[in-house]
Amino acid sequence: MKKILTIHLILSLALFSFIACGKKTEAPKAGTAKAEDMLSLIPADAQGVFFIDVHSAMATEIASKAIQEDENYKKYQEFVQKTGIDPQKDIYYVAVGMMKGMTKGKQEGVAVINLKYDKETVLPLIKEKVKEEGQEIEEMEYEGITLYKMWKEGESGAFAFIDESNAVVGNETPVKAVLDIVNKKGESVFANDQLSSLIDKTNKKAMLWGAILIPAEAMEKAASENPMLSSMKSVNAVVLYFDYKNQNILADIMMMSSDAEANQKVVDALNGIKAFGSMAAAEKPEIGELVNKIEITAEADHVKIHATIPEELINKLKEEIPEQKEEQ
Repeated sequence: MKKILTIHLILSLALFSFIACGKKTEAPKAGTAKAEDMLSLIPADAQGVFFIDVHSAMATEIASKAIQEDENYKKYQEFVQKTGIDPQKDIYYVAVGMMKGMTKGKQEGVAVINLKYDKETVLPLIKEKVKEEGQEIEEMEYEGITLYKMWKEGESGAFAFIDESNAVVGNETPVKAVLDIVNKKGESVFANDQLSSLIDKTNKKAMLWGAILIPAEAMEKAASENPMLSSMKSVNAVVLYFDYKNQNILADIMMMSSDAEANQKVVDALNGIKAFGSMAAAEKPEIGELVNKIEITAEADHVKIHATIPEELINKLKEEIPEQKEEQ
């Protein structure tokens, strides 16, 4: 996706969401949704999906501390006061769909956001933000719901507001596809057997998880451009999750491949990179400790990268950053 449709835009629009004109739908109410409810609004031709439990993530001690210690915390407070939306309390879930390339050379996507907000408060703020960024905006009706098209210097995007609890943003075609699903005129990602089977392998209890199908031609191209990736040509999908439990950040990435020999080569290559990183431990013990928390293993049908990183170690690494800046 182009700059206008990056995750930054997705989250920004999530924070500035408002109610759409249109008929009632079966979209989940704020805070009551399940992962399946959110994914049921992602179009069937998605190539990958991500689900983020924003509410749980923002409620963790590490997130609260990071927000309060951030240099922009004052702006965060001003945002809450202006919009009536506290991201720690009022944004619940985000489901993201990575779409199959609808335009050659471009990655398209769509996100559905579940949150609490008030139209009369945030609508003027959205228009003000759009104007500040020098973007054009056009309103149109699509299937009884107001669709907002945005563009700037050849870059375009769209968003719509399904009801008082759900908004959608992304490229115009997949946004319209979501609205088709809302109006029972389109199929969801659960009609995609290949991706649905991959979703079944995910840890849907984690705060962030995803499942991505990787076209063979994409891996061939990546390997041709970077010889170090040649052993990964057999990878056809990725399943991942990130979570936070007992003051530990958990990460798990599985690269799916049916070539057991190639899988072992990938592990050997990654462990080589890991060993190289361990060399920094002499100067920065925290880096060595971090590297040692990463486990890389191979099975007949996948390569797995797993890490359990204590919050205490993350804090140590963060403390190193100011010191390095001062040295420079």
